[in-house]
Amino acid sequence: MKPVLFVTGHVPADRRGAFERLHERVGIELALFGGRHLHGFEPTEPPASLPHHLVAQRDVAALVRSGAYRAVVVGTGGRVALPAAWRAARRSGVPFVFWAALWRTPRTAAHLAAAPLMRTIYRDATAIVTYGAHVSDYVRRRGATRVFIAPQAVDNEFWSAAAAPRDGERFSLAFAGRAAREKGLAVLLDAWRRAGLNGIFTVAGDDRRIPPDVVAAGRLDRRQLRNLFASADVVAVPSIVTRRFIEPWGLVVNEAMNQGAAIIATDAVGAAAGGLVRDGRNGLIVPAGDAQALAGALVSLAADRTRCAALGANGREDVRAYTFDAWAQSFADALEFAVSHGAEGGRAG
Repeated sequence: MKPVLFVTGHVPADRRGAFERLHERVGIELALFGGRHLHGFEPTEPPASLPHHLVAQRDVAALVRSGAYRAVVVGTGGRVALPAAWRAARRSGVPFVFWAALWRTPRTAAHLAAAPLMRTIYRDATAIVTYGAHVSDYVRRRGATRVFIAPQAVDNEFWSAAAAPRDGERFSLAFAGRAAREKGLAVLLDAWRRAGLNGIFTVAGDDRRIPPDVVAAGRLDRRQLRNLFASADVVAVPSIVTRRFIEPWGLVVNEAMNQGAAIIATDAVGAAAGGLVRDGRNGLIVPAGDAQALAGALVSLAADRTRCAALGANGREDVRAYTFDAWAQSFADALEFAVSHGAEGGRAG
């Protein structure tokens, strides 16, 4: 049986298990075009365990037209790969599955200019796979009809393994993320100052100057990051909306929940909009960019460590459903539909 062509920029080391599970189910070949890698700090090498090609984005169309694949899956990364693969699939009758991530439209000139084409792809794709309900709602409003949710997942076995214990004395807050405005660290630092807590605030992964009352941990490997989450009462994900970016998910939420940390996330975080972070169940959700609301959430959890621990315990339970197997099975279901209905599946609805 012909394999499925899966077009994406990277398969990071910490997501490789998801693609291996999918390969076991349907047989895939990866077309990797590189570009920026935005999650995690480990080098991204081609996965030796999976068949793959290293390609330029402009070469994707020729692969789709080659007749070697029974379907093609393409994500949102890159400027050329998605439209090139969709047009090639449309013209050659190859079932086309779109892996969608957006849940709001960035307000850049490029995104606004591409909006009509994106609406066409949403309507025309044989099937669409999304990060969660927030993305599914977005694509359905733009005409998508056959939508599958592949829950964003991490290696739960690794991230839930025993790690450093929490300090029973002082409240501990952690942040892990890139040095980028949209990650909201500046808002979180402001909130920490406003909260005036006698606790420990550790920042991992950011290269900017950190105030002296905040621990600058620098770039951590996976085990060090797991230890940080294990020692934290709360992990904050304070992302904000910018003209160019909105957080599609935020895998740090999955990682931290596996260690039983309570989450404080903004409403600009996909994991909150998509249903993993649930306000009052496993964390708190605050308005994006609102340092005062964020400070209030910190104060409330620092004042009630029992409640904070209960939120973390609920998160540890809730994240168990977000597995590589669940992700792979949703893709397999979408591909089964796509192949059985042919290239007309999306238009047939």
